[in-house]
Amino acid sequence: MWIYLNDGFVSKEEAHISVFDHGFLYGDGLFETFRAYSGKIFRLSQHIARLSRFADRLSIPLLSPSAIEPLLYETLARNLLVNAMLRVTLTRGEGGFDPDFCKRPTFIITARAPVLNRYKKGASGAIVTVRRHDPAGFHPTLKTISFLNNILAKQDANRKGADEGIFLNAKGYLAEGSVSNLFWVKGGKLYTPVLNVGLLDGVTRAVVLELAKGKKLPAYQGYYRPDALLGADEAFLTNSGIELMPLTKVDGKNIGTGRPGPMTRLLHQAYQATVKGELGLI
Repeated sequence: MWIYLNDGFVSKEEAHISVFDHGFLYGDGLFETFRAYSGKIFRLSQHIARLSRFADRLSIPLLSPSAIEPLLYETLARNLLVNAMLRVTLTRGEGGFDPDFCKRPTFIITARAPVLNRYKKGASGAIVTVRRHDPAGFHPTLKTISFLNNILAKQDANRKGADEGIFLNAKGYLAEGSVSNLFWVKGGKLYTPVLNVGLLDGVTRAVVLELAKGKKLPAYQGYYRPDALLGADEAFLTNSGIELMPLTKVDGKNIGTGRPGPMTRLLHQAYQATVKGELGLI
């Protein structure tokens, strides 16, 4: 495995960072995940733009988009991957607690083959006890490496025998999954929590909303209690890796028929067609 680290490519065995790196000591950093299909990266500019916005917000210097793009493709080539997940990790770098003493950020690119998904069966979810971060403090829209909130949610889901933990915010409204955005369908209408609830503005989430608009499917973003999800006709989760994953069971209860629903299948087919169209794979 070849990894890009700061100034060049190194083997996995040679990839080391300082024990004084702010990312290691304090979780002070960001990451962005990309999906490559047949050697081409989907929605590359949107992912890099989001990483750039977050880096600016945290005042961590970042390479220009024109510099990041060829490094991503070289990472694919060096690892002999065409269908892959790529991750850019950016930390504030080595220094003491005061961020001003961190003079050089740490920049890393890794790649791996995507995990096979359970589209036919779907995934199970559990509403977890840990609550999503309050946007007034540590805003969930920042895709930081401070991922403990998500890890605790995943642990809770594992204990409950579920694949994905589903967050509520501090006021008890549905937010998102531990590594995914959340959608459901009721009466032919699509629903998803609004960003202000406290959730990541996912690139795949945005594509789904674009597709729903193009197909004239009513789509609503709002504040919803768990009963809205539990009483849905169908539901699904989204992120760059899983695309649209049917969510067929929550808290041990079937969502609708307990099988992937027709709107989920329709939107997933449209998503895959969009990937092929935008990347010139048709």
